[in-house]
Amino acid sequence: MASMVQTSLFDLPVDGLGLGPLGGMVTRQVLGRGAWVDLLPGWLSGADALFDELLTRVPWQAERRQMYERLVDVPRLLCFYGERDPLPTADLVTARESLNAHYAPELGEPFATAGLCLYRDGRDSVAWHGDTIGRGKVEDTMVAIVSLGSPRHLMLRPRGGGATIRHQLGHGDLIVMGGSCQRTWEHAIPKTSKPVGPRISVQFRPHGVR
Repeated sequence: MASMVQTSLFDLPVDGLGLGPLGGMVTRQVLGRGAWVDLLPGWLSGADALFDELLTRVPWQAERRQMYERLVDVPRLLCFYGERDPLPTADLVTARESLNAHYAPELGEPFATAGLCLYRDGRDSVAWHGDTIGRGKVEDTMVAIVSLGSPRHLMLRPRGGGATIRHQLGHGDLIVMGGSCQRTWEHAIPKTSKPVGPRISVQFRPHGVR
């Protein structure tokens, strides 16, 4: 699969992937109802090279899911790496280790799994949801998302209705959803009719959270 990502002028490392510091750099946005998100634009330098590597190395899978009385195609490609599965690149191992060093004291445990989604163009999307399969349904937790490739809007809204918050993420941006966010808020990547290149989302989660 060929890449169509236009490299950012700020994404030209000499020696591959670079991780920026997290301490003192992430900005926490308190959402209310016990939920928050941390944001760090451009956390990864060399993110577009990592995008190209994941695009060709990851065994992307198309899935179908039951929707009412029929099976429908999931509008994105997926790959999940469980706790015992080796990650597809050493760079993702390094990223997870950095996230664990910063967040494990607050979270109380490490990030253990990695779910990858490939949004091929503006027709690919994910509907409003929270990561509530498993412990996220009843417990506070964290989900750290690293966005690679072309920017897309990640939307957040309170469960039951309320104002929508929009964040454009791509080119190595980091967002961490924490506290009660998975239970009390929902997030989505909406479809867009605007021309947009592919994006890969890497979601690091603790044990028992999907």
